[in-house]
Amino acid sequence: MRTAPDPAVLYPEVAACGSLAAALRAHADGRLDAVRVTSPDVEPLYEAVVASTLPHRAPLTVSAARHERWWWVRGTEAFDGSPLIHGRAGDLAEVATAARAWHDGASPDDIHRAAPFARPTGRFEVPDLDPARLTESEWLGMRREAAELTYDWRTYYQALIEAAYAEPALRALYPFTSHWVLRFSTTTRPRLTIVGACLTAGSDGAYTLGRGFVTPDLGTFATPEEAVALAVRHLPRGLGPVTLGG
Repeated sequence: MRTAPDPAVLYPEVAACGSLAAALRAHADGRLDAVRVTSPDVEPLYEAVVASTLPHRAPLTVSAARHERWWWVRGTEAFDGSPLIHGRAGDLAEVATAARAWHDGASPDDIHRAAPFARPTGRFEVPDLDPARLTESEWLGMRREAAELTYDWRTYYQALIEAAYAEPALRALYPFTSHWVLRFSTTTRPRLTIVGACLTAGSDGAYTLGRGFVTPDLGTFATPEEAVALAVRHLPRGLGPVTLGG
C-alpha cells in the first residue's frame, strides 16, 4: 500500500494556515469572511465544510486527496444526500469561488459557470421533498452519469438506463444502482423499498435480468428493450405513486 506524503509537503499553504478551512478563507479574497467554514479537529488539513444559506442544502464538503495534490468538492441535498455538484480542482481560489456560490444559494449551473470544475450532476433541488419530483431528479442524475462515464461498457450501460427511462412503468419508480446494477424502489432515499427485478448491462453487450443481485435467472437478452420489457412484467400489481422514504 502506497504511503501518503506528509500533508505539509503536499499542501504547504494549508499547513501554514493550520487547517483547510483557514486556507480556504485565506485564498478567498474576503469572500468567505462572513461564511461559516470549519475543519474537523482530526486531520484538519484534509477536510472542510462550508455552510449554505439554503436549509435544504447540506454543507459543501471539501476533501484533499492523500497521494496527489487536488481538492474534491461535493454539494448535496440535506434530506437524502443526493449530490447536486461535484468535481475536483488544483486551485484553492477556485474552490473558494465554488464554496461562496454554494453558500449563497446559486444554482448548480450558476456554480459551474463561476467555477467550471464544479460540475452539476443533473439532479435538481426539491426543497418541498415532493416524491414525484425527487424521482424525476434522480432519473435525470442517473442519465447524466451514464452519459459521462468513461468505462468501455458505457454505451451498453447508457442504453440500459435510457431504455428503462423510456418505459413509463419503470420511470414512475425511484431508480438506484448498486455496483452498476439498476434497481427500483417505491420510496425515495434515504429509506428505499426495493421492488421488481435487477437489470444489468454486461461489458459484452448482453443485458440480464434477475430476481437477486447480479443473478441472471430471468434471462439474458441481446437488447436492453427486451430486458426492460420483461422487468415490467415482473413488477407487482397495484403499485401506487412513489412516497417519501425517511
